[in-house]
Amino acid sequence: MYDSASLVPVLFSWPGYDLAMSHRILLIEDDRKLAPLVRSFLEDNHLEVAWASDGDQGWREFERIGPDLVVLDLMLPGRDGLTLCRQIRARSQAGILILTAKGDETDRVVGLELGADDYLTKPFGLPELLARIKAILRRIRPPSEQEQVADRSVGPFTIDASRRLLARAGKSIDLTRSEFDILERLTKRPGRVFSREELLEEVRGGETEAFYRAVDTHISNLRAKIEVDPKKPVFIETVWGVGYRWAGS
Repeated sequence: MYDSASLVPVLFSWPGYDLAMSHRILLIEDDRKLAPLVRSFLEDNHLEVAWASDGDQGWREFERIGPDLVVLDLMLPGRDGLTLCRQIRARSQAGILILTAKGDETDRVVGLELGADDYLTKPFGLPELLARIKAILRRIRPPSEQEQVADRSVGPFTIDASRRLLARAGKSIDLTRSEFDILERLTKRPGRVFSREELLEEVRGGETEAFYRAVDTHISNLRAKIEVDPKKPVFIETVWGVGYRWAGS
């Protein structure tokens, strides 16, 4: 059941955003009572929303409109949500926010491993959904000329923050947005220990409750991509009971 009080449309001010600017959102959700409420709410908050009610239609709409962000239910008729998540990430760097049932922790973790930016468990409130969308859109917004910065060398790696690229010995390393955001925060303060809450603030803008497993999954994925032996990491160290730090020189 959804709390009716949480589904009341509310207009929000988005700091740093021009409310006249419309982002394209693709909602893939088979709940025909929930989806229209979500669509109306997001449109009231200056977002352009397309809706697909099953996985196959969702993929066709994704290819047709090229959305900035996809709100993706995992339990779908036809093509399932995890398959769609994998296909979308292989084709595009659009934001992905997955919707899951409260007890489906495994699906949430798999979704993050496939490149989803965030997840939200049902039932949820519309203001929280908007906050999650806002945080993802803020992270994927192209940097202005004032935000352009020079490449940074961190150990054997080169970080291009303006283009959000990581390379080692000239070879690009493909990271999801969340992985890049966490890496950026760790490498800017080498040796400093960051708690999971602090890393979640970077990934989600500090607007949602902490899901420790999400950070651990992103760290595990990062290690798999940058460490010689992910089981014996030398760049991203775990400080037991506290969090993580960048130890690479």
